[in-house]
Amino acid sequence: MLQSDPVIAWLLDSDPSIRWQVMRDLLDAPEREWMTERAKVETEGWGARLLSCQDADGQWAGGAFLPAGFDPREWKEHGQPWTATTFSLSQLREFGLDPACGCAKRTVKLIGANARWEEGGQPYWEGEVEECINGRTVADGAYFGVDVSPIVDRLAGERLDDGGWNCERINGSVRSSFASTINVLEGLLEYQRSTGGTHRSREACRTGEEFLLARSLFRRLGTGEPADERFLRLLHPNRWRYDILRALDYFRASAILTGANPDPRLGEAIDHLRSRRLQDGSWPLDDSPAGRVWFKLDDGQGKPSRWVTLRATRVLRWWDAQRSINA
Repeated sequence: MLQSDPVIAWLLDSDPSIRWQVMRDLLDAPEREWMTERAKVETEGWGARLLSCQDADGQWAGGAFLPAGFDPREWKEHGQPWTATTFSLSQLREFGLDPACGCAKRTVKLIGANARWEEGGQPYWEGEVEECINGRTVADGAYFGVDVSPIVDRLAGERLDDGGWNCERINGSVRSSFASTINVLEGLLEYQRSTGGTHRSREACRTGEEFLLARSLFRRLGTGEPADERFLRLLHPNRWRYDILRALDYFRASAILTGANPDPRLGEAIDHLRSRRLQDGSWPLDDSPAGRVWFKLDDGQGKPSRWVTLRATRVLRWWDAQRSINA
C-alpha cells in the first residue's frame, strides 16, 4: 500500500541517495535491497556527480573549510561558499556513500594526508577550533571510519553550563546556541553509532539533548518566545544551520539507536511540522543557505522538496508508531 502512495512514488522517482533511504525508513525493505540501492550513490546521480568534482589530492575546491583563493567579498555579497572539503564530505554522508567502498577509503586517506584547516593549519582529522566545525568533522570522521575520539573528548569538555555548545565560547559566550548544539549532537550520535561511545560522550549527548528539549526545540527558555523564527522554516541542505526538522530527525535517529521513547517535549515541533504539509502530502522547501554550491538538490524555494519530504515523513512515521505503542 505504501508503494502505491503517490508521495512515496514521487520520492522513489528520484536519486539513489533518496531512494535507498525511502526503502529503508519508509518501506521497511530488506537490508540487502536498500544496500544494493545505496551502493549506486558512488556511481550514479548526485553522489557520483559530487565525487567527480573532487580534486586529485582528495579535497574539494582546494580547501578544508573554504575554497582555494577565497575572497571574503564573496561571502559578504553572495553568501558563504559550500564547495570546500568539509561541506562536500558532509553531503556525501547525507547521501549515504558506503564508507566501506574503495572510493570512500581513498578519500579519507587523501584528506588525512593533504587537507589542513585554514584557521591554524591543523591536519584535517585532528579537527579545527570551532565546535560547529568539529561536530561535523566528528560526524564525517566517525561515519567514514576515522578515529575521532580526541575531538570527541575535546567537545565533551567544551560544554557550557546550560548543557550545550556555542562556537562563540572562545569569544566569551556563556550561552549555548541551537546551531552549535545540533552540529555537535549529530557528531556525537554518529560516534556512538560507530563505536558505542564513551560514558563522557553519552553524557554530553544527554545534556545537549536536554538543552534543546527544555526549549521545545525552538523557544527561548526565559520568555517562551521563538528564539529565531527561521528555526520554524524548513531548510535544505542545512549545512551548519538549524531548523526544527533537523532537530526532530536527530531525535528520531537517537531514539532508534538507544531504544528511548519519544520525549513529549517534541510534541509542539511535531505539530508545527504537520501543519506545514501540503495538500498533496509533500512538504515545501522554505529556504536554502545562499552561497556557491556544486549543484542544487531541490527545485527551488516554495516548491515541494523530496529531501524535506523524506525527512518529515520518516519523523512522523516514527513519532506516530512509537506514540501508538506507548499509548
